Amino acid sequence: MTTSPRPKPHDDLGERADHAGSVTAPVGRRLESRRDTRKLGAAIARSLVPGDLVLLSGDLGAGKTFLARAIAHGLGARGAVTSPTFTLVRELATTRGALVHVDLYRIRGPGLAVELQRLGLREQRAEGAFLLVEWGDEALEALGGDAELTIALAIAGPHARTAALSGPRAASVADLHAGVRRRRERAGERVRESK
Repeated sequence: MTTSPRPKPHDDLGERADHAGSVTAPVGRRLESRRDTRKLGAAIARSLVPGDLVLLSGDLGAGKTFLARAIAHGLGARGAVTSPTFTLVRELATTRGALVHVDLYRIRGPGLAVELQRLGLREQRAEGAFLLVEWGDEALEALGGDAELTIALAIAGPHARTAALSGPRAASVADLHAGVRRRRERAGERVRESK
């Protein structure tokens, strides 16, 4: 099967990017609630193009799978989106194309490259699948090269998280996420003014 080259990012990253289009410093976001995390997931989904690789990192319980679920729903996946921790890979149909959600927690280490080759994730990415990988930092080459977006999550409270976004899509995701927040704030102001 011949594949067409993946589309180039359409982001205007301005001074926050180096010559390759990568964000030079992570863009931070504080997520005060699950709702904020869902909104970040929707912003990430809007920024993606077929063949993109997104890496999610953070401690156990930091919200990687919750954010992955929000991204999947933002791409148009219907129904339950469950963790692939024990199955390693879950393929989901979305309105924008195939989404391959991967959790590499159980296969990190020496056998990682062989297992990834067996799973065919690089080929799926080359064919245009969105590749969303938890615990994938050690596997970039086997996944087809650099990620368009890396999100490092950290626990900041019972429901609060911090998200550090880096990669070529980070600034546009942060801008989209901020735009959602600004629209919500303006809508709240209009409601208060009309009372």
